Amino acid sequence: IPGRRAPARGDCGSREDWSLLLWTSLAVVVPVIITLWCSAQRSKRKTHMRDFFRKSKHGWSYTDLFNKPTYCCVCSQHILQGAFCDCCGVCADEQCLRRADRGLACKEIMCGTQPRLCDLRCVWCQTTVHDDCMGSLADPQLCDLGEFHSLIIPPHYLYRVNKLRRRHPDEYSKLASSCGSGWTPVLVLANTRSGNNMGEALLGEFRTLLNPVQVFDLSELNPSKALQLCTLLPPGSVRVLVCGGDGTVGWVLDAIDTMKLKGQDQFIPRVTILPLGTGNDLSNTLGWGAGYAGEIPVEQVLRNVLDAEVVKMDRWKVQVASKGVYFRKPKVLSMNNYFSVGPDALMALNFHAHREKTPSFFSSRIINKAVYFLYGTKDCLVQECKDLDKRIELELDGERVALPSLEGIIVSNIGYWGGGCRLWEGMGDEPCPLDDGLLEVVGVFGSFHCAQIQVKLANPVRLGQAHTVRLVLKSSKMPMQVDGEPWAQGPCTITITHKTQAFMLYHSTEQTDDDDDDSLEIPEQAKRTTSKT
Repeated sequence: IPGRRAPARGDCGSREDWSLLLWTSLAVVVPVIITLWCSAQRSKRKTHMRDFFRKSKHGWSYTDLFNKPTYCCVCSQHILQGAFCDCCGVCADEQCLRRADRGLACKEIMCGTQPRLCDLRCVWCQTTVHDDCMGSLADPQLCDLGEFHSLIIPPHYLYRVNKLRRRHPDEYSKLASSCGSGWTPVLVLANTRSGNNMGEALLGEFRTLLNPVQVFDLSELNPSKALQLCTLLPPGSVRVLVCGGDGTVGWVLDAIDTMKLKGQDQFIPRVTILPLGTGNDLSNTLGWGAGYAGEIPVEQVLRNVLDAEVVKMDRWKVQVASKGVYFRKPKVLSMNNYFSVGPDALMALNFHAHREKTPSFFSSRIINKAVYFLYGTKDCLVQECKDLDKRIELELDGERVALPSLEGIIVSNIGYWGGGCRLWEGMGDEPCPLDDGLLEVVGVFGSFHCAQIQVKLANPVRLGQAHTVRLVLKSSKMPMQVDGEPWAQGPCTITITHKTQAFMLYHSTEQTDDDDDDSLEIPEQAKRTTSKT
């Protein structure tokens, strides 16, 4: 057309580029905005639910279709998003949550109301009944607390204790008579971070079977505070079930020692173990197995606690005095299982360092043991602890011991070591009792020798027995560990002396691990150390 100017080709291309850029930006930004908005709404809803959970009398925990498929107790529909109470078992959809909280009562832990049948299941004795069968019950309002009545702290006991004007052990014993003969209440202390991370699920199961007030999460409350409940119960009657690894057991036993320092010796409980850790050597020694993975129901665990015998176990003080540091107090640790310096401590130190960096990766007992194996294989090649006999001096009860060419020394109080290995198998005699005040000292030639001991192809080098063990590290840094807690130590003097004795519970029947032949090393010594309570 004459007089009309055609658009430049460059302008068209530029407009198309801007249009493409705009649509590309929208395609990227809009999903991001939607995702952020959804995340904010989800976070807001979870914050609101947490506040609601905190104010409620129920022990609500979040659930959904994939986490714990179940039905709502209010509308009887399948729960897509909602919560369940790990104390009384009530489940509710998110829309019905407030109605369930108001209309369905939870366990009352220390008020005057008596246990009763709720929704055809008693939240205390676990008795279930049909609607048509309600009439056949002699007294629907009467509850005997069921099979585990001798382990449960009844709500009426705490109510009466709260009303006492004079808090005295004799008064607690009088109140205990209303709970029946043979009443031995159990406190459950669970470490949700141990081993295979089963602690949280176990907390819910124990709260269902017992009084929630006697079940404690050690990630929220330390053992010293949890054990103060023992001072409100009859002296010598309490049993403590520790759900965790050997480190958790040591933590609880240290708290019990603190009770002794406060003059609360008469309230000292008896300690038993549900092994959730990686090593679990103390649990193995006391007959509770190499590790719990849900293979037996929690009800059977409580039955085993009822049948267990009381044994005494020596506890030891490990004092580490660094050379060249004169104004600093020596490091003092408590030992229940063993102290070691050398390749096994190096494996534990490497494992501990990597678990601190990525704790989510170490959530399985199998993965943990595989990582230990990898570090042991590495040390077989590198041999970081060689010539230990030239770097360290060993004294047993004040007498110097000549060392062969070793890479590691183990000072043991129990029969098991290294995650289930029996040190004394094939050595011709049994280990000493747990309460004889003696330590066994052995040596290893390296990581490969440790592996041979694990698979029963070799024995450790026996160095002697002693009431007091002294080691002097003359030069360089060496890895050390006490009950699986490792560190790197420079030149120092280590002195191991007797500290005290703890009352433990020994399970004398067949163990719960998969190895039927892996029977307990100390049946006779347990009989010798059993005390009547």
